[in-house]
Amino acid sequence: MHIVLYHPEIPPNTGNIARLCAGTGTRLHLIEPLGFSIDDRHLRRAGLDYWPHVDVSVWPSLEAYLAADGAGRRLVATSARRGDAVQHFAFSPEDSLLFGPESRGLPQSVQDMAQAHVRIPIRDCIRSLNLSTSAGIVLYMALARVDGLENW
Repeated sequence: MHIVLYHPEIPPNTGNIARLCAGTGTRLHLIEPLGFSIDDRHLRRAGLDYWPHVDVSVWPSLEAYLAADGAGRRLVATSARRGDAVQHFAFSPEDSLLFGPESRGLPQSVQDMAQAHVRIPIRDCIRSLNLSTSAGIVLYMALARVDGLENW
């Protein structure tokens, strides 16, 4: 399983997702431009001392990721309102779970590149969930669906 953050903007969210990736053995891919420096102290603080345990790569574009490390993987875009409900989606162990920037989500052109779309069901009283919360929900649901939690 892979988490792909497209143009992440908020250092603590990315740091929390890095911590999630360390705890699950999930690879993390950051697609530039980033809204912060990788050396940002807020990013480091949110990831605490887990950064040595995170397999993280930074890519100049989504196309570069897809041509190299993402080749052959299904790109599964996440959305607040579009796609199959996460609890009903048939994940694959090699899926790339794609999350958009906090302030605007994935642009249509990027959503069009995805082979599948998932959403987390939420009530209409909120616009969306926090990015790191969403990544945790989707990743753990995906790992549970592919028996990725059985060896821990």
